[in-house]
Amino acid sequence: MRAIWKGAISFGLVSITVRLYAATEEKSVRFHQVHRTDGGRVRHRRICSACDTEVAMLDIAKGYDADGGDMVVLTDEDLAGLPLSSSRVIEVLEFVPGAEVDPILYNRTYFLEPDATAVKPYALLRDALRDTDRVAVVKVALRQREQLAALRVRGETLVMHTMLWPDELRAPDFGFIDQEVVVKDSELAMAASLIDSMTGSFDPSKLTDEYRAALQEVLEAKLQGRQVTVPSAPGAATKGVDLMAALQASVERAQRARKADAA
Repeated sequence: MRAIWKGAISFGLVSITVRLYAATEEKSVRFHQVHRTDGGRVRHRRICSACDTEVAMLDIAKGYDADGGDMVVLTDEDLAGLPLSSSRVIEVLEFVPGAEVDPILYNRTYFLEPDATAVKPYALLRDALRDTDRVAVVKVALRQREQLAALRVRGETLVMHTMLWPDELRAPDFGFIDQEVVVKDSELAMAASLIDSMTGSFDPSKLTDEYRAALQEVLEAKLQGRQVTVPSAPGAATKGVDLMAALQASVERAQRARKADAA
């Protein structure tokens, strides 16, 4: 792995020098845009809408489309003067119970590796977070933007989740929220029975991306000149089925599946 950032975790008078690594990678199949008739790559040129000429990367600046159609152009010098107090520092703001952080706030995840001289304070913070069941809410500057983030323990490593700011969350605006929905006790009990019959230990290694696997098979068949066999899609749920009947059938199917797995 290649470090994408180097700085220090700062809490109180303690400073821990760390390197930041992306903790995830995209595994989806990537496509190029090509000409349908001959497979040639389609190139996208940067054309200025005002003078209709191609623009070099060095001549491209950041523009903000203000109300009324006015365009505000910002240069690197304009951005350099903005306050990023947490530049090269992961500044701990507070420690909070992990359960209080809504997962909807989490954005991207990174591993934190300590420098050789910072292993002991790194381990101290890691063990203290684990023992107190806390996460550290921090600020950090990444890619010229101040980010809210959370540090938590995963195994023997500290991980950092960048987080959305509260004003970046949307509020659900659905009509059914204000409707009074009556759920019968018998339906609730059957739903609980279904949940119980499908409950197990979370093991993500058992889960696979079936779409990606099928897509890879299509690509391999194309490369080898074989006939492409498109797998059948799973059947959709039948509409209009009685809720209790559907729950009962679901419980029975889950119980059969569990017995088959055990066998």
